[in-house]
Amino acid sequence: MSTNNPDIPVAKIRLDFPQGSSVGPGKIALLEKIDDTGSLSAAARVLGMSYRRAWLLIQDLNNGFDRPAVSLSTGGKHGGGATLTAFGHALVTGYRALEASTHRLATEIFAELEISAATTPQSPLKKRLARRTGG
Repeated sequence: MSTNNPDIPVAKIRLDFPQGSSVGPGKIALLEKIDDTGSLSAAARVLGMSYRRAWLLIQDLNNGFDRPAVSLSTGGKHGGGATLTAFGHALVTGYRALEASTHRLATEIFAELEISAATTPQSPLKKRLARRTGG
């Protein structure tokens, strides 16, 4: 979950499961793009990642749980494809629900602090990056 309001904190969540699997914003975004495009390579392109990186992330998800999150079909005359399984859809839905709840809670808790981007000093790294990019 992202926001364009610089005064609202954004929590980035990574879940580490007991069996060693993990799910975070990158894998969830990849699952969502696979669902949108029906293709691992198209999803990787949209997200600006290599096919190999996307494939490794999906393999990690598929091997890390007792059931796969994505069903992959190999290429051929009509090309391959990728579809989310019911478990893959449940992972995305659960993650997004947790993210929304966390966002609401963070907004509620930190609103009392009256944190503002205008009054918050920028880190030296962000200052350098802003100078380089003209932002």
